[in-house]
Amino acid sequence: MTDKTDFKRTLDAYQAARGRFRVLDVPDTQYLMVDGHGDPNTAPAFTAAVETLYPVAYKLKFASKRDLGRDYVVPPLEGLWWAEDMASFTAARDKSRWDWTLMIMVPEWIDQDMFAAAVEEAGARNRPSRLDDTRLETLSEGRCVQTLHVGSFDDEAEVLARLHHEFVPGNGLRMAGRHHEIYLSDFRRVAPEKQRTILRQPVTIAAATSA
Repeated sequence: MTDKTDFKRTLDAYQAARGRFRVLDVPDTQYLMVDGHGDPNTAPAFTAAVETLYPVAYKLKFASKRDLGRDYVVPPLEGLWWAEDMASFTAARDKSRWDWTLMIMVPEWIDQDMFAAAVEEAGARNRPSRLDDTRLETLSEGRCVQTLHVGSFDDEAEVLARLHHEFVPGNGLRMAGRHHEIYLSDFRRVAPEKQRTILRQPVTIAAATSA
């Protein structure tokens, strides 16, 4: 019987503490990805993306266990979020202007051939509507700042404002990539006030200004 890896426990990138901003270096990571736009609460494409990613993720898990003898817990849903005006995430909180990429992490030993086979298998019956939009891609984030948020997504704005406008510039950094969320709780089943979400922001060293 093979051991089952739980990446939430074994990878440092899935560790975060409430009320603390932590700087860490995130290694290049493979993900299943589906892109979209608009309010996640009302955009049909958002629900369709979730309902597409999970079948493919589980097909890959089963193939890994069956063919490679390497079993693992399917990692949590994640999302990249951005907009032309980043105030849409803090002061304005205008969800209709958001772009997003939903993702599920895939172990590094999964290759494109296994992905293609999983997509084909997932589409054999009850084909997910966004299956043709799904891709396997490596995300390179590098240096990041992250924290754990406990509560509803709408209560993130204050935490993000402190991250963007206080911690990042206060530590000689600047934002360098897309806002990243890791949903440790299943938001379809957990009450909003109990949801646990890692909030991550890629950063780089701010350029020095001349006196």
